[in-house]
Amino acid sequence: MSFNYQGAQIHHSSSPDALGPSNTWSLFGNALLAIALFRCWHILIFFGAWSTAICVINYNGHNLALQPTLITVFGTVLGFVISYRTTSSFERYNEGRRLWSQIVLGSRTFARTVWLHVPDNAYPSAQALTDQQKEEYKAKTLIEKTSVVNLLEAFAVAVKHYLRGEDGIYYEDLYYLVKFLPKYPFPPTIPSSVDLDRTSLTSDGVPASPHSGHFHGSLTRRTPAPDELPLPTTAPTPSPRVATFATEKTVHTDGRPQRGVKFSTAPVDLFPAMNPPKYSLLDFFPFSLLVRLLTKDGLRKNGDIVKGRRAAKRRATMRSQHLYNIPLEISLYLGSYVSALQSRKVVDAPTTTVLLATITQLVDALTGLERILTTPIPFSYSIHLWLVTVVYCLALPFQVWSTLKWVTIPATVLASFIFFGFLVAGEEIENPFGYDKNDLNMDHFVQNIIRKELRAIMAMPAPDPSVWAFSEENDLLFASSDTEERVSPSEWVQRGVPKIRNALRVQ
Repeated sequence: MSFNYQGAQIHHSSSPDALGPSNTWSLFGNALLAIALFRCWHILIFFGAWSTAICVINYNGHNLALQPTLITVFGTVLGFVISYRTTSSFERYNEGRRLWSQIVLGSRTFARTVWLHVPDNAYPSAQALTDQQKEEYKAKTLIEKTSVVNLLEAFAVAVKHYLRGEDGIYYEDLYYLVKFLPKYPFPPTIPSSVDLDRTSLTSDGVPASPHSGHFHGSLTRRTPAPDELPLPTTAPTPSPRVATFATEKTVHTDGRPQRGVKFSTAPVDLFPAMNPPKYSLLDFFPFSLLVRLLTKDGLRKNGDIVKGRRAAKRRATMRSQHLYNIPLEISLYLGSYVSALQSRKVVDAPTTTVLLATITQLVDALTGLERILTTPIPFSYSIHLWLVTVVYCLALPFQVWSTLKWVTIPATVLASFIFFGFLVAGEEIENPFGYDKNDLNMDHFVQNIIRKELRAIMAMPAPDPSVWAFSEENDLLFASSDTEERVSPSEWVQRGVPKIRNALRVQ
């Protein structure tokens, strides 16, 4: 546990891969819950009982055996199809990891370019400045550079919460990075007519403008009260925490101030950076079959959040289309900084091009992650594959009894585990943005990579090559091994260019 620069506690995992308790037995239990056997054990029991019944009937004199020809034909085809299904899911998982690498790369590139290539004084003036004015402009430039680098961290953190379906900005690792930003009047998404609040519609049924009298803020149905924090959709029904905001007329529905309006300086209670939902009865068969029936977008009809990780993952997928796109808003502020540098004419065209290309890279990664989250495997394909697999495993005992006899029972269970194990594993990793063991460790990307590297970049001023290149420690400049003569850079300067050229040729 550590503290950010505003004094709020920030959760840090004890290890990069720790998403839960560090106790050995707890880790073993979590790992056991993540394997395919836990997700299809009820299927194996059913087919074990089915194959046992078929074997008993055949043993008692009723011949139900079939020719094993279908095993070879259908088994080969089914294997290819299941392999394709699993490969498609893994491609989504791998694509999510690649896009997060793109966010890491964009953060590194943008921070390095800002910190090294933006001049110390980004406020040019046609008039002569006093020393005090110069220092003031340098301080302003440093504050701008620090703020924009902090927004890079805020972008990654906001993407993490956005993919998990966690509403709002009230999290320990996000709030203090973006609370000062005025809100853009973005809708949560392009919602369907059933998702629009009737009070947000004009008389002709068209969504009202943010500046019209009919507009009441959020287009989502989950609108928190002005004095309450919006609940994360994956949270295990925590009680809302109270914060002191500005007046209702000056606060947007997600709690951030309108342009020109600031928050009260009163302390704000925040949700933890990691808030994984706990397992509940609805995560276990046969109760897991009721998740879709009991919930709508992961919520009960009365608006309460359904407990359990299975419901939380479904809720994150459904609600992602109705959340404020905070990462996209942050990208606009990154772009406004580059625009300001352009208008002041303090950076050259190549530097501006790199900054703009990096912002495009970040938004492209966000768009790709949204595509993975909101594009499930087609239902008709998925259900047909399950039906074909069920039919194959049901017919398997009839075809192998004549050859295997009582070994038909474990053989059927093993075959069922192979086929259904791949199916449930594919369904598990096709949405890799939750808190499960099989999901991407986004907290590791944000806290252990992006946050630490950005802090390291800002820890020192831009290195000056006239200092580090001429360090006395740089005494093996032209040597091929550490056993040769050690000559400092200042001594090489005294020897002159011809001596340096000769050393380079010998090297």
